[in-house]
Amino acid sequence: MHKIFITLALAATAAIAAPAMAADNCATTIEANDMMQFNVKHVDVPKACKNFAITLKHVGKMPKAAMGHNVVVSNTADVTAVATDGAKAGPAADYVKANDARVLAHTKVIGSGESATVQLDVSKLKADGKYSYFCSFPGHFSVMQGTLALK
Repeated sequence: MHKIFITLALAATAAIAAPAMAADNCATTIEANDMMQFNVKHVDVPKACKNFAITLKHVGKMPKAAMGHNVVVSNTADVTAVATDGAKAGPAADYVKANDARVLAHTKVIGSGESATVQLDVSKLKADGKYSYFCSFPGHFSVMQGTLALK
């Protein structure tokens, strides 16, 4: 009986510690709040996936104009430049420069209670690549970031 409890405890611990992934392993959900935080700091994308769905949920209370959030995926080295160009593109462009080749995927900007999903083409990722996801709403990218890796 003791071995059963230990096994169950270890399985529960592994489930809690695992990176954010849905049961099908080709999707994840990231929550954003009014404190400019994502609830997930790292996402593993399985190599077996053709596309990987990223759903962003705004769990805060503030509207899009005041505290909007999006998710933008790029090479880690490009984050600052993509966010800077996105701020210049403005809210009508969801703070993402049009046709920016550095952007691998992005959601629209959402506000309180809203959600948005984007499909990331997994063939754009390399096993040894360094990728990040971030919010490109002006002033947010420096604190609203996470890492993404092909596994």
